[in-house]
Amino acid sequence: MATYPVINRETGEQKEVILSVHDWEQWKNDNPDWDRDWSDPSTCPGSGEVGEWRDKLENKHSGWKHILDKSAKSAGSKNQLKR
Repeated sequence: MATYPVINRETGEQKEVILSVHDWEQWKNDNPDWDRDWSDPSTCPGSGEVGEWRDKLENKHSGWKHILDKSAKSAGSKNQLKR
């Protein structure tokens, strides 16, 4: 389940809606006066979340490069590191 902070465009009321990601589009259609509230930086995706996951792991936790390299070389592995 995902939590969506929403705001009523007419009244300014704010609340959180907890529902499945798949149900979000239907909820928006059923509640046209409500819109996603992007004003809270803690609930808005930031630029720090953009990028290649492998590079992030290797830069943050140096041991991951060794683990990823070793798993790619293991017998029968179909995972090829693309560098």
